[in-house]
Amino acid sequence: MKAVARLRPLPINQAEALQDIEISTPIAEPKDLLVRVEAVSVNPVDTKMRRQNSPPDKKEPPRVLGWDAAGVVERIGSEVKRFRPGDEVFYAGSLIRPGCNSEFHLVDERIAAHKPKTWTMAQSAALPLTAITAYEALFDRMGIAQHGRDEGKAILIIGGAGGVGSIAIQIAKLVKLYVVATASRAESEAWCKKMGADLVIDHSRPMVPQLQQMGYPTVEYILNTSSTEQHWMAMAEAIKPQGRLCGIVDTMEPVDLNVLKRKSATFSWEFMFTRSMYHTEDLVRQHELLTQVAEWIEQGHIQPTLTETLSPITAANLRHAHAKLEEGRMIGKFVLTGWPA
Repeated sequence: MKAVARLRPLPINQAEALQDIEISTPIAEPKDLLVRVEAVSVNPVDTKMRRQNSPPDKKEPPRVLGWDAAGVVERIGSEVKRFRPGDEVFYAGSLIRPGCNSEFHLVDERIAAHKPKTWTMAQSAALPLTAITAYEALFDRMGIAQHGRDEGKAILIIGGAGGVGSIAIQIAKLVKLYVVATASRAESEAWCKKMGADLVIDHSRPMVPQLQQMGYPTVEYILNTSSTEQHWMAMAEAIKPQGRLCGIVDTMEPVDLNVLKRKSATFSWEFMFTRSMYHTEDLVRQHELLTQVAEWIEQGHIQPTLTETLSPITAANLRHAHAKLEEGRMIGKFVLTGWPA
């Protein structure tokens, strides 16, 4: 089958950074779906894994990247209960298994869901990784209630125009939070407002004075989808006493947790691959949450975050997508569809 792989860590402007290859079609384990991949998306994890150095004494085989897909179930494992061949599905997959940039791909049924009936394959492929991240950050890490208790409370979403920010804004509005998003350009500000943000401030300028000017000296929740250390002190100042913060981007330098102590504020990490990497007892929660997101979509509560599409799925087109992502100015999500004949 056709696939696109990383052979060795290289800058994306080199043609060898990603290569078209032929590999064997994988065989499903008992809980696996073998999916015929029709669309894939790119995320920062793709560029990070592409650049990751191999141990100097270890020659690695080609690594297929890709952690966002939509497609059709071709075959199922012997213990699969939730799907059957012919079902349309969407999912992000697992970081400890080969990625989805291949014609056929294996995914555990407990982390996949039926694709939203009202969305295309491309629209669906844009969403899983970011939706899981946003959902887990809001509800599992920060403990926001889906009904009642937290209605009207304020959340600051730093980096509102990116993939995670785009869906986090929509889910936060769905559960009736007051959403303050951040953006640093006119087009990203407009996108945040399109996604439903109540207010948009500029994260390239001091954020706390802007929040104060808008009548929000502190907020109950902060989701930072951008640089953790860059915004750390501003988050510590903006969080309400006993508030909750969540980050998704690794720190490049240490941050001082002590600045949260006086407020008894709680900081949590969100890493959507945790459940699949450690085979946690609640692994099936990712199937459940993606199913809920699909229901919200079919009810008209969630709009697509897809902003750019390329076809077919080839190394050249994936290199273009990686380069666009590495510019750091991407609004929404980039998707590739179909395979060359």
